[in-house]
Order: sequence, then C-alpha cells, then structure tokens
Amino acid sequence: MASVLNPYISFTDNAREAMEYYQGVFGGELTLNTFGEFGADDAPFADKIMHGMLKTDSGYTLMAADTPPGMEHNPGTNVTISLSGSDGDDLRGYWEKLSDGGTVSVPLEKQMWGDEFGACVDRFGIPWMVNITQS
Repeated sequence: MASVLNPYISFTDNAREAMEYYQGVFGGELTLNTFGEFGADDAPFADKIMHGMLKTDSGYTLMAADTPPGMEHNPGTNVTISLSGSDGDDLRGYWEKLSDGGTVSVPLEKQMWGDEFGACVDRFGIPWMVNITQS
C-alpha cells in the first residue's frame, strides 16, 4: 500500500456527530470505535470515539477522535483541510454542505488565478478550502 496523507481531527466530545455530518457531506463508509470497545467500558467516556474513519467513494479519508479526560485539547487554527480538483459539481456540493451553519471567509467564486475558490470554517470549527480547477 502506498503512503497516504489525511487529516486527523481531535474533538472534545462530539466526534460522532461531526463524523456523521461529514459522512452526510461526502458519503462513503464510516467506522466509529468507542473507548469502551477498546477496554474502557466502565469509564465515564466509554461511549466517546477513540477512533473514527470515513473513507469516501472519491478517495478521501478523514479520521477523528474525542479527546479523553486528562489529555489536553487544543483546537487547531493552523490546520486547514483543502479539497481541490476539476469535478465542479461534487466540489460545489461539498462547499454548500460544509459552509452551511459555518462562517464563510472567502465566498466560492472565480479568483484571479482563474479557478473557483472558497474558504470557510464549518459548524464544528474546522477550516476548509475548496478549489475548483478551471480547464
């Protein structure tokens, strides 16, 4: 298997909700494993997500987990997830769903370099960039 690079997002306690939301945006197969499934079944955080993975039909992989008690959670402002390509219909659909309920900093529109580009922060505080390559 070739090496892959994918985002892994840490949440405080809503990884399940976020990953189900992202599955609604991108489709694909979602696997969620709780801390309880991995031996912490009597812990107060047993139902929280220890590891979640969304594999989409488009080839994207997104991973996430809830941060267990005792570990520091630092929402990152230095990480942005970028979606780019030439399939405008798919990318515009992702944009609509990701920006819904979030904050748009750059509207998805034609930019000086000729592509359509937009930037937003979704309702979970995750920054996204969408670039639609023009032919």
